[in-house]
Amino acid sequence: MRIAAAALALGLVAAPTTPLAAPPDPAASAPDLAAAVRARVPGGEVTIARSNVEWGFGTAVRMVAGEEYPDGWLFVAHREQGRWRVALEGEPQFATLSGDATILSGDERRTLGDRTEGTDRRTGMRLPFAIGQTWRYTGGPHPMSGGARSSIDLAGGDGRVLAARGGLAYTMCRSGKGWVRVVHDRGLATDYYHLEGNIRPNGTRVAEGAFLGNIGNDVSCGGRSSGKHVHFSLRRDGQYVEIDRHAFGKWVIIDTGRAYSGAARHGSEQVAVGGSLRNYGALGLTQGIVDTDGGSTLNRRAGPGIAYAVAGTVADGDTVTIACSARGTTHTGRDGYTSDLWNKLTDGSWVSDVYVWTGTGDPVNGFCTKHG
Repeated sequence: MRIAAAALALGLVAAPTTPLAAPPDPAASAPDLAAAVRARVPGGEVTIARSNVEWGFGTAVRMVAGEEYPDGWLFVAHREQGRWRVALEGEPQFATLSGDATILSGDERRTLGDRTEGTDRRTGMRLPFAIGQTWRYTGGPHPMSGGARSSIDLAGGDGRVLAARGGLAYTMCRSGKGWVRVVHDRGLATDYYHLEGNIRPNGTRVAEGAFLGNIGNDVSCGGRSSGKHVHFSLRRDGQYVEIDRHAFGKWVIIDTGRAYSGAARHGSEQVAVGGSLRNYGALGLTQGIVDTDGGSTLNRRAGPGIAYAVAGTVADGDTVTIACSARGTTHTGRDGYTSDLWNKLTDGSWVSDVYVWTGTGDPVNGFCTKHG
């Protein structure tokens, strides 16, 4: 697809945020749950969503002043020998404790207890508004918290912000306003900030396209907002990660080197910040977007290489579904991506992987057992 797997792995490393307090020894933890969480997030706003004598669960938000954005985590805590042991999102112990926490629903234990790390840029997500609508791309890649340019700004349309993918939804701010996080599968999560009239979930499962709130200027947890919009952020394994080269609504987000600048690409069509993005819906995890790096049609072949007969064409920007992949003739596509990988489509024809954006340079649906 556009870039080698090694480069992908490097690109997903999140920039460090302000260090948290080191995990304390359980025996040294504060006896009070809120105090134990604040020991991990000094000065943080702690909201205990659920608790009993053995378990605690909620959010911890590091409030900010001025134009910075806040940072926030789900936490799970277990009382051991009269003391609270606290784990935050992104820490290995968070997954371990979440998997055991009886205070969580079975769905939460499965989802929050999953630590599936990924190295590709497939998200399986739509843009966070209605399919078929066109919204303004008002801000290119920029941070939510820390150095990772994890976020983009979107505005317009009917103003209704919808879940980019199904998952478990949580309200992050103590006020219950402004900031919703949805934890998805595959280690991914998305944040939606500045919302007005948002839902107030506490682990509710929401479907893709579920209403989360309206675009707004809410800054209940800090930061700033000028003009109603949604600040949409990507997280992986409990951390904000670079949104660059990830796809949403079949648009690949592009970081051009300066915060808030950038572009988005659908096939060979490129839209700069200030332009409009039509939501084409989620790209399936075994699908790709045809990108001929110029807008021409792409030949489909009867086998994995140019020695095979032309079996038809497919247009730039079209979505194709991949049945399996095989090695064939080598080609070079956008940004110098070179590969001998060919993808067999569900109609039985073949296309070179370098002309199909999938988010990874590896097969998305396994290798074919035979070429026929």
